[in-house]
Amino acid sequence: MKRILINVALILTISMVWVLTCFFGIVNGWWHAPFTNETDPQSFVEAVEEEIQKEYVGNFAMAIIKNGEVKEEVFYSAGKQVDRNTIFQVASMSKFVSATGVMKLQELGKIDLDTPISQYLTRWQLPPSEFDNEQVTVRRLLSHTAGLTDGLGYSGFETPDAVQTLEASLTKAADADEGKSGETKVGIQPNSSWVYSGGGFTLLQLLVEERSGQSFGAFMKENVFAPLQMTRSTYEWSDSLTDDLCEFYNADGTKAPHFFYTSLAATSLYTSLADLEKLFMLFLKDKKDNSSSPLSQSSLSLMQESHWDMMGEAIYGLGTFLYVDVGNDQYIIGHDGQSNPPINTALRIDPVSGDGIIILETGNPDLATRLASDWVFLKTGKVDTLLFTMLQGKMLNMMGIGVLLITVLVIAIAWWRKRKSN
Repeated sequence: MKRILINVALILTISMVWVLTCFFGIVNGWWHAPFTNETDPQSFVEAVEEEIQKEYVGNFAMAIIKNGEVKEEVFYSAGKQVDRNTIFQVASMSKFVSATGVMKLQELGKIDLDTPISQYLTRWQLPPSEFDNEQVTVRRLLSHTAGLTDGLGYSGFETPDAVQTLEASLTKAADADEGKSGETKVGIQPNSSWVYSGGGFTLLQLLVEERSGQSFGAFMKENVFAPLQMTRSTYEWSDSLTDDLCEFYNADGTKAPHFFYTSLAATSLYTSLADLEKLFMLFLKDKKDNSSSPLSQSSLSLMQESHWDMMGEAIYGLGTFLYVDVGNDQYIIGHDGQSNPPINTALRIDPVSGDGIIILETGNPDLATRLASDWVFLKTGKVDTLLFTMLQGKMLNMMGIGVLLITVLVIAIAWWRKRKSN
């Protein structure tokens, strides 16, 4: 019995060492092979162009920014040509842009970030729950810490006429992704955990409309897009945009429909690469010109401060992912977007160096995120928030296979020693 206990303890000890090695190895990128090792913008672009040929892509637009200047742009399309002015739907990258509008509303004195959102709303209220809804504040909605558990995920509607009202969508989104209830409600204690919530940003969309007296799209146009001269950006669909809108594709290469949304702030910004390059410059620490900035530096800095840490690492600010630490409490920031039929968008901004990458694409579910995360890895040697998520499957496989082999090996050695001693 004593020998068995010793062998079990040995298996557990070695397995724990292996599991920790796998975890820290993934976190530090020991076993990650990026799609290229080229860091020069032109060489990186050439590697991207080769990568595009390896898997299906419907449309693709990318910008590489260096020291606050656009150095390279890449365009590809399987059908109608795209360029820097082509309009894309950007899925959840919309949240990053929407957050700038909410911060502008705060600067206009219309809201306070730490006031319960219920005090600002008249058209709709969060349903009663076992938790205190008065702890749901604007700050917590922006940082996904308000305790909402909707997990939305919107699939959109096939025609503009089918789109729900904001109030109806918040009560029960008819276009909720499969497996989601569609109900925006408080399901856990506010400020107890980080839970990504599309419904939270739809609630912020309602907040902007109630406090500004404008439609969400009109407020964003006047207070964010116009100052930045983002002339091809809008949350309000118009048939006049059709000619400039990119085509949508399924992953098998067939044409996909264009979907319409109630959840504009969460998932349905229409914008172009050229316009996002203008937005990119807003977040740089050493901007050459502040005259057109819709936000003060203090608001921009607040968006980039950590409002939730996970395993000791900052992951999210106010409407922005904090991808990796670049020192002195500064982070590569931005947001990704992903929806079906496949849209994948990615934005990475290093506010200190002025370097970054913007990718808009259709027809592939994760190419933009993979390329942008590898850009971060090549620049910093660190695995960013979303790359870590993508590598978790590999990590768990390594852990499982390793523990199995350790168990078999220890048992085999114990059996051999016992046989030899006999």
